[in-house]
Amino acid sequence: MRLIALLIACLGLGLPAAHLLAGSSGSARVQVVDERGVPVRDAVVEIMPTSGIGAPSGFPWRAAMAQKELQFVPGTLIVAKGASVAFPNLDRVRHSIYSFSPIARFEIDLYGRDQTRTQRFNIAGPAALGCNIHDDMRGYIRVVETPFAAKTDSNGIANISGVPGGAAGLTIWHPRLRAPGNETKTAVTLSGVFSRKFKVRLR
Repeated sequence: MRLIALLIACLGLGLPAAHLLAGSSGSARVQVVDERGVPVRDAVVEIMPTSGIGAPSGFPWRAAMAQKELQFVPGTLIVAKGASVAFPNLDRVRHSIYSFSPIARFEIDLYGRDQTRTQRFNIAGPAALGCNIHDDMRGYIRVVETPFAAKTDSNGIANISGVPGGAAGLTIWHPRLRAPGNETKTAVTLSGVFSRKFKVRLR
């Protein structure tokens, strides 16, 4: 009877009953290592609850990728679907930006120091970026449809908080991951503090 009353109260507040049944929110600690057990840095970990969630409005970090010392900084950036990404040029030389990726085909003409250009990303998935002037420059933008996403650090660990309990899909993406689309997908069940290590194959 108490559960029924709680469900009715939840529905009265406009909250999905499935979210209540799934349990309260928790956290996820995911470590990604290669076949030798070496931590994989800058792998993107995404969690998508099967109960459904709202689209992410943004993340704590800025949706920006700079050109600095002839590199894209950060080298991998996570943004929400529909986000406009800023590309400030912090170098003394001019840069251009292009992508031939299926989710974002575009080209930004040369621009100079302390200038910024922007590009909107409306489709989820990975985009590889380059510079027409500097062939060694490589950057990656991962566009996601879940607010529960993070990059692994130097220890191969990604921490994600506020994840609702229950069944979910967990995706790991890295530009060198040896799998279709450079990603692996796993079904998981989340409850309280979720912690797991995943081993992946890299190119």
